[in-house]
Formats: sequence, structure tokens, C-alpha cells
Amino acid sequence: MTTSHRPLLGVNIDHVATLRQARGVPYPSPLEAALLCEQAGADGITLHLREDRRHIQDADVFEMADKLTTRMNLELAATAEMVDIACKVKPEWVCLVPEKREELTTEGGLDVVAQQSHIAEVIAKLHTAGCKVSLFIDPEPAQIEAANACQADAIELHTGAYAEAGLANDAIKEQQELDRILTAVDFAKSQNSSLIVNAGHGLTRDNVTTIAKIDGIYELNIGHALIADAIFMGLADAVKAMKAAMSQ
Repeated sequence: MTTSHRPLLGVNIDHVATLRQARGVPYPSPLEAALLCEQAGADGITLHLREDRRHIQDADVFEMADKLTTRMNLELAATAEMVDIACKVKPEWVCLVPEKREELTTEGGLDVVAQQSHIAEVIAKLHTAGCKVSLFIDPEPAQIEAANACQADAIELHTGAYAEAGLANDAIKEQQELDRILTAVDFAKSQNSSLIVNAGHGLTRDNVTTIAKIDGIYELNIGHALIADAIFMGLADAVKAMKAAMSQ
């Protein structure tokens, strides 16, 4: 299970924009937050341009594309509007995610099996624009097979169920979900050794260490818990604390 290589840390700065949008003011700046995270050791910056624009705005994406010093991982729905924006921005990575207007946050992974031909077309278009593509999916063999068939460069395994089980103090369920993730990583590598396997959703300093020890996971994308930590310890220290937890 353990590996000498610990995953990279991608910091999701969406909730900096959430705070800004709550008042409709220019602050706090997601760009300033992203640059501070980079200076503190973040290996990449993740941001989700939602169709409802509830936090990150189009201007944020274009501004960050010019200013980030690491790399951008732009999360978006596989819609024509979003894909067109990504093709203009040309981030290093695009992560396709499911999206529902009424959800508080992303609920579950993208159902690649049910829309494989559409996802394959979107990936091909993004590849033409020079972007690498990741698919945010549940840790299930069928979804991994479909992602591989679509020529995805990476998958991001949804760790939400694992995190929720831990918050509920359900040790049995937490172990079951951990086993699902372990099995999914092994399955992905058996299907395509060059497929990058990332993970994220619901990860905190309390539960990240176990996930970070899994052999084969390249990067963890963490946002909500890290921004919450920043309220008490400051953003730079929150990034450093998360990286320290990942290295235990």
C-alpha cells in the first residue's frame, strides 16, 4: 500500500471565490490566494468554473491562466459552453466533472459509461486545443475502463464516500471505501500503466495520510478543508500543514 513517492498537492481555491461572491465585492482575490498557495508549496491550482458561476468567474480563469507559476487544473462540465471556454484558456489540465444546479458541491463521479461517445468527443476536442484531460469518477472498474477507452490522460478518483464514512465515525464503512479506492488504483494501472491516477473530494488533514500512502496515486486535489484550515492558521500555513499530513 505504501510508496516512497507521495502525491503532489493540487489546491482548489473555489471557496475563496465563494467568500467573495457572498458579498459581491472584489475581495478576497482567488488569484492572490492561488499565488500564495504556490509560494507555500502547492504543486498546482484547481478551480471549478461552474455553469451557475456560483464562485469562480470567467475572468478569474483567464487571469489565472496568465499568472499561475505551476499549472492550472480547470474543472468543468462536459458542455459545449464550458469546453469552448477551456479551448480558449488552454489550461494544462481540464478535469471533466458532473454538475447539478441544486447540489452544494460535486456529488459522485462522472458517469462515463452512460455517455462514453460524448466524453470521447469532448476529450478529442480538448486534446486538439493542447489540453490534457482528467475524468472525475467513482472508484469503479466499469468507469475506469470507459475513461481509458475515451483516451483520458488521467482519472481522479472520488474519495467523498471514504471521507463521509470517517466523519460519521463508521470505521467499517471507511475501510470498505478505502478498499474500493485501493482496488480502483490497482485496476487502473493494470488496464493502462501510463494512465495517471489522482484522487480528491472531502480530504482533510485527519484523513489524507492514508490516501497519500497508496501506491500509484499521483496527485490529491484538496480545497474545502484546506481553506477552512486557513481561517485559523492562515493560507500559507494551511498548505504546509496539508503537505505535512500527506507526508506522514
